[in-house]
Amino acid sequence: MIEVKNLVKAFQVDGKEFKALDDVSFKVNDGEIFGVIGLSGAGKSTLVRCINRLEEPDSGQIIIDGIKILSLSPEELRKERKDIGMIFQSFNLFMQKTVYDNIAYPLEISDVNKDEIEKRVNELLKFIDLEDKKNAYPSELSGGQKQRVAIARAIATNPRILLSDEGTSALDPANTQAILNLLKKIVKEYKTTIIMITHQMEVAKDICDRIAVMESGKIIEENATKELFRNPKTKITKSFIKNLKDEVEEEVINAEDFKGDVYRITYANNNYDKPILSICMKKFDVFINILSGNINKLNVDSVGYLTVEIQGSKEERKKALDFLVENQVNVEVL
Repeated sequence: MIEVKNLVKAFQVDGKEFKALDDVSFKVNDGEIFGVIGLSGAGKSTLVRCINRLEEPDSGQIIIDGIKILSLSPEELRKERKDIGMIFQSFNLFMQKTVYDNIAYPLEISDVNKDEIEKRVNELLKFIDLEDKKNAYPSELSGGQKQRVAIARAIATNPRILLSDEGTSALDPANTQAILNLLKKIVKEYKTTIIMITHQMEVAKDICDRIAVMESGKIIEENATKELFRNPKTKITKSFIKNLKDEVEEEVINAEDFKGDVYRITYANNNYDKPILSICMKKFDVFINILSGNINKLNVDSVGYLTVEIQGSKEERKKALDFLVENQVNVEVL
């Protein structure tokens, strides 16, 4: 388990103190993919750099499997870092080394013998499906291939934890999906725990078990991915979800154009087999008109959205809305 407690990191900007991390706390379970999402400047990259002590926080605690990372000596930290792999947006490959040598590098500096290095590198080349690029140089690879090599290098020493700092943001959609599938495969086969730093909600929704939302150095919301999508609490989370590319553009719907009240309802996949709206209309004296709809596919679940108009008396509309809420349907007035 990874536990971050009350982490603070400040910088001096134009003579003023700027808190990149402001009392940040969260836990990540073993084998979990934990997403941290936020806009630029939210503190995401500072957070991940503090976790492996590329940055030294001003105060707080980082505890990994009971070990207080911030209390380790330089020698102890070097040993612990073997269990923490990291991938970056810019790949950070050695341009003068072949694919094989890039992947072998962390094993070489860990004094692994040559035969074991060869065995492990060949295993990883097969794992990332780049056996034919063994002797190629990074300049000969596509962006997606470079990131696969970077991931193989990051997991070469069998780390328990993998930190991804915007690992997909430089890739096109097809390569992004390929990298996400590879990360899921790593968790499944190697039982790795992943912390995923991203500004892309479409990435977080596809891979993360839980998501924390950061703004101005603070975690302002945290929940299981399905619950975050079903019932977002903060303005920025709602904005991230609303702006997903595969969502219906709701601004084309003007509530004033309809006789009844207009609502956005959200329901989880355990409600899909229930004709909730039909039951609602039969149970109460209301008419429900579906204006638009969409389903967001998440890592292991789905969340559906409908924009509806509800006509009827004020009393009957209230009964209908209460019924929807009782059946785990989130309702928002538009």
